Amino acid sequence: MRPTHALAAAALTGMALALAGSLPGNSTSGKVAGAASPEWAEVAWPFPDDPWAKGKAFRCRARHCGTEVTLYLRPKIGACNCVTTVDDDDVERIGDLDLLGAHHASLGPGRPIRVRWMNGRSRAYARPAAQAAPRSALAIAFHDRCDMIVATAAVAGEDPAAQEQTVLDFLNGEAVLRWAEVRLGL
Repeated sequence: MRPTHALAAAALTGMALALAGSLPGNSTSGKVAGAASPEWAEVAWPFPDDPWAKGKAFRCRARHCGTEVTLYLRPKIGACNCVTTVDDDDVERIGDLDLLGAHHASLGPGRPIRVRWMNGRSRAYARPAAQAAPRSALAIAFHDRCDMIVATAAVAGEDPAAQEQTVLDFLNGEAVLRWAEVRLGL
């Protein structure tokens, strides 16, 4: 890891642990208004092979996150043309919403986010009522140099933006940091 990234990661790790705390194993906890502490458990990657690597999948049950949220996370190495910012077109182009089905509609413009030292963007989407769950999704893309990591949060409820901070807190946690460092070769 580059020295500036190591220092930033160490500072963020301390803040994240102080704010969120951790449980042993594959679960991480934090705070969610109106629900018990988020508890993320790793689950099997449910999608068939495609040109991108298999990823990691995590689930937070409704009793812990207010509504069921399943997070799919994977690297897309060399996918971002060494951009300095991620815009809505990048999220749409490189994101993994298609894993959830072909039809989705943006709920508005995305917003900039930060996952550790990486800049990115998050955008909320609705899925047609006629389709099976999930009812909505968050598409998140963030990058380190020329490599992108995409996260797709399938949200059982109709307000994916309400789950954005919970998902970002998890993405900034130790489990994802260790995984990202390995995948990005840091």
